[in-house]
Amino acid sequence: MKKQVMINRLVRDRIPEQMRKEGHRPFTRILDDKEYMYQLHVRLGEEVKEYLATRNMEELADVVEVVEAIARARGVTLEEVEGIRKMKAQRDGTFMGRVFLEHDLTEEEEQCLEEAENDPAIQLHMRGF
Repeated sequence: MKKQVMINRLVRDRIPEQMRKEGHRPFTRILDDKEYMYQLHVRLGEEVKEYLATRNMEELADVVEVVEAIARARGVTLEEVEGIRKMKAQRDGTFMGRVFLEHDLTEEEEQCLEEAENDPAIQLHMRGF
């Protein structure tokens, strides 16, 4: 007797067919729009966690697949999402510069930093002399 497999999750379209070939008897249903969007968001979280745990490119591809499904379910194409991405990149930049914002300086911190930058002794110290 085969062990029963409980999934209870949104799966790719061909998974039930693949399960049948392996001797399983999948029981499926088609989600309504609200359930589908909810399960896509659940799946996005799962796929992101899997990618972060493994850093595997297949897992990253799964993230993109779910993102595409979310876009389609919301009535937009990946090309439209890409257009939005490009607009934001032009307006705000990308992550390619590796900029890490630590905090917003207080007025006192900014003044101290300006004074330090203008002090030759501190400049030499900062250069390793």
